[in-house]
Amino acid sequence: MRWNVELTDTFSGEANYSWVRRDSFELPASASDRRIITTAKAALGLTGQRCRRFDYGEGFELRPVGSCTVAFVLPSY
Repeated sequence: MRWNVELTDTFSGEANYSWVRRDSFELPASASDRRIITTAKAALGLTGQRCRRFDYGEGFELRPVGSCTVAFVLPSY
């Protein structure tokens, strides 16, 4: 299964997109949420950065602690 990830800045807590970093990766469909998040963070250069995670059913939102950024992790169809 292919996943698309993007990291962007925020303005007043909302995604601003004045800059954006995008990437994608593949994992087996049986991959755990933890493995998906770990791989997404590595793809965006956030390894070791604490993030608040929000689960939206088919995708995730990551909010790095102490940073005015947001990351979206969404499956590619």
